[in-house]
Amino acid sequence: MPNLLLDQDVLRPAEFRRLRELIHAECGIHLSEEKQTMLEVRLRHRLRSLGLASLGEYCSYLFQQGTLADELPNLIDVVTTNKTDFFRESRHFDFLVRTAMPSLASCGATGNGNLTVWSAGCSTGEEPYTLAMVLSEYAERHSGFRFRVLATDISNTVLERARRAVFKSEVVQAVPLDFRRKYLLQSRNRENQLCRIVPELRQTVEFRRLNLMDADFGMADLFDVIFCRNVIIYFDHPTRDRLLTRLARQLQPGGYLFLGHSETLNGIDLPMSLAGPTVYRKPDAAER
Repeated sequence: MPNLLLDQDVLRPAEFRRLRELIHAECGIHLSEEKQTMLEVRLRHRLRSLGLASLGEYCSYLFQQGTLADELPNLIDVVTTNKTDFFRESRHFDFLVRTAMPSLASCGATGNGNLTVWSAGCSTGEEPYTLAMVLSEYAERHSGFRFRVLATDISNTVLERARRAVFKSEVVQAVPLDFRRKYLLQSRNRENQLCRIVPELRQTVEFRRLNLMDADFGMADLFDVIFCRNVIIYFDHPTRDRLLTRLARQLQPGGYLFLGHSETLNGIDLPMSLAGPTVYRKPDAAER
């Protein structure tokens, strides 16, 4: 029987304000007042896990009982949206192979045969594993080519799932059939409808927790390609502009930045040019 008192529980204005200020400071996500109901619904699931009776009790637990540091990762998991798919916005992967790779090779960016790719906001792993499939196919056609994919996310929960690399059969339907046969292992128990990325492909992807709001990404190396898709749509304009500026700095000259289908660099003064639909290129040394 549903708990009607719990279902009717709402955040007081001061509680919602304090929560959204914390969320914005910690992970850059801007929650408008229209998002209060969404936050309340998601937090109620967390209340049940903690055995708390109300949203007000949760705020007290978070801010007054010295548990903020321990609870913050769980709060971030509650707030972040982890919608992703294999081969999502598939034209980007076509562009990567047909346009970006030849361009990077021509300007010497991959002259040593090593391509470095960063999947920022990787969620449960579908994007980096898609990149690994596409680049593995490219490597088979180009002797000496090697690559590595760094996949980062702020949520430890989704990173754990990504590292396991186990997906429901319905989730992998977007993967081309020949790729499924080559890069996915079916569970021996056919009834559970699960499959797993093959070990050889898993080894090409490194998963790491990273908060895109951190002052220092902790990365000494630059990347040839950065995928940061459907991430900045959750940020306000100042936060978005700061992040995009830092992502541009993290690119090699001649490197490419891929954004989501509704994201753009318009209005931001960056040394990047539009190379394709929501794809931007950093000039190489000869073009400066």
